[in-house]
Amino acid sequence: MSSERLIYLPLGGAGEIGMNAYVYGYGKPDEERLILVDLGVAFPDMDTTPGVDLIFADITWLKERADRLEAIFVTHAHEDHVGAVAHCYEALGAPIYARAFTANIARRKMEEHGHPEDAVMTVSSWPEQISAGPFKVGFLPVSHSIPESAGLVIDTPAGRVVHSGDFKLDPDPVVGEAFDPELWAEIAKPGVRALVCDSTNVFSSHPGRSESEVGPEITKLVAGASGMVVATTFASNVARVKTLAEAGERAGRSVVLLGRAMRRMIEASIETGVLGDFPKVISPEEAAHIPRESLMLIVTGSQGERRAASAQLARGKYRGLEVKEGDLFLFSSKTIPGNERGVIRIINQFSEKGVDVVDDSSGLYHVSGHANRPDLERVHQIVDPQMVIPMHGEHRHLREHAKLAEAGGRQGIVAVNGMMLDLSGNAPSVAEYIETGRTYLDGSVKVGAMDGVVRDRIRMALNGHVTVTVILDEEDEPLGEPWCDTMGLPETGTSRAALVEVLEEDLNQFLMRAEAKTLRDDDRLEESLRRIVRQTAQGEIGKKPEVTVVVSRMR
Repeated sequence: MSSERLIYLPLGGAGEIGMNAYVYGYGKPDEERLILVDLGVAFPDMDTTPGVDLIFADITWLKERADRLEAIFVTHAHEDHVGAVAHCYEALGAPIYARAFTANIARRKMEEHGHPEDAVMTVSSWPEQISAGPFKVGFLPVSHSIPESAGLVIDTPAGRVVHSGDFKLDPDPVVGEAFDPELWAEIAKPGVRALVCDSTNVFSSHPGRSESEVGPEITKLVAGASGMVVATTFASNVARVKTLAEAGERAGRSVVLLGRAMRRMIEASIETGVLGDFPKVISPEEAAHIPRESLMLIVTGSQGERRAASAQLARGKYRGLEVKEGDLFLFSSKTIPGNERGVIRIINQFSEKGVDVVDDSSGLYHVSGHANRPDLERVHQIVDPQMVIPMHGEHRHLREHAKLAEAGGRQGIVAVNGMMLDLSGNAPSVAEYIETGRTYLDGSVKVGAMDGVVRDRIRMALNGHVTVTVILDEEDEPLGEPWCDTMGLPETGTSRAALVEVLEEDLNQFLMRAEAKTLRDDDRLEESLRRIVRQTAQGEIGKKPEVTVVVSRMR
C-alpha cells in the first residue's frame, strides 16, 4: 500500500453558499504538495456582522503550509470564488491560474491591492493542462451565469478528480460556452476517482432552463412598457445584461448602464473577447436630454445593496436620473436567501413612487446558473465517478446530494469545512479535522471571527454603552464626583430622572463608602463600578449596557 495519499479539504464553501476555498493535496501525510481551488468571499449583514466589509475563509492552516502550496486555480469570476485572491495573496504567494475573463477580473483586484498583476496567469481551456507539483490541472468549459466559467480536471498519481465548479447544463447560454456532453464524456474515459460537485439546486426537481428562454419574455415586457424601464440583475451575468440591453434596443430605447460593477464586467467581457456585439450605450448625462419613455436603465443592486444604483434610485436621484409614477422596474434576478429584507425595502420605496415593480415570482425573467437535480443526475451518469463529494451548498444541500449519488450506486460523503478526506482508497474516508472559521475584513484590518471585535460591536448595538470616568487624588481619595457618558441609551428611566444622573449618584454613593484597598486597586475598582452601572441601568431601563471605566490618578 502506498504511503502517499490524495486529500481534499474544504476551508470554505462546504456547508454554506459563498466563501469558496478548496484544498487538494498529494504526498506523504503532513508532507503533501497542495493546490487551492478558488478563494472567494461572503458578504456581511447588519444582524450578525455589523460594520464588516467582507468575510473570508480562515486560511491559517494553508498559510502555515504556504511553502507546500503549488498554485491557486480560480474557476470563475464571481466574488464568492475570486473575491479574496488579492486579500490573501501576500499570505500565500502562489501563482494564480484562470481563464482570460476571470484572469482579467483577478488582475484588476491585484492591481487595486498593490500586488503584481503578472502573478495571475491566463490559461486556455481543456486539453491544455498546467503542471503544479504532482498535479496536472485543466480547465473544462462549463455554462454558468458569468462568462468563461470552468470545471477543473485534476490529474493526480492516485487518479483523476473532476471539480465541477459552479455550472449548469445550458445548450444555448447566450454568452459563453454551451454544455458539451461529448467533452464531459471524453474527460471521463480514463476513469474518474472523484467528482467534487456543485450542490446548490439539488432540491429543484425539474431540469434547468436555458438562458436563451428569458430573452423573448423580457423583450415582450419592455416593448409593452409606457414609461421609463429600469432593470436590475447581477452585474456579472453578462448574458443577462446583454439580453436586457437588446430588449431595450428592440423597443427603440436608449440604453444606460448604471453602477461601477456593471460597467467593469462589460468592459472585461469586451476586452477578453467574450462579448463582441453589445448594443450601444449612452451616458447618464446624455440620458438627461432624452424623453424618459425612450430610456432603458440597466442598474446594479439586484440584492438590495444600500449603495448600489437600485437602492439610490429608490431613495431619490442617481447620476441625475430618477424614477417616476408609471415607470417599470424589473428584477431579472433571484433574491439570494438572507437578502429578502433589503430587496423588499426597495420594492416598497418604488411602490411609494408609483413605480410598477416586476420580480421573478413568475419564473419568466430569470433562470438559475446552477444545475438542478435531474442535471446533477445526468452529470453523475456521464462522468461515472467512483465517489461523489458534494460542495457549494448548505449542509442540507450536501446531504441531499450525497443521497442522490448513493441512489445512483455511487459512494457519497458529506464533507463540511475543515473535514479533510482521504480519497486514496476504494472509499472516501475522514483523515482528520482542521480548525476552520471566518476572517472579517473590518475597514482595512483583518480580524478573526473569534477575536471578539464584532461580538463586542453587536453587544454595544443591542445594549448601548456607558463610559464612567473617575479621578482619584494622591491619597487615593475621589476627587469630585464620577461622571458618565452614554451612547445608544434612553435619556430617562423608570424613576423619571435623567439616566446619567441616576447612574452618577449610585456610583458616587459607592465611592463614598468604598474601602481603601478597593480604591487602591484599579481592577477591583473598575469591576465594582461596572457592576453598579449595569445593575442601576437594569433597574432603570431594563438593559445591562456595555461599560468602559476610566480611572485617572493624580500622582
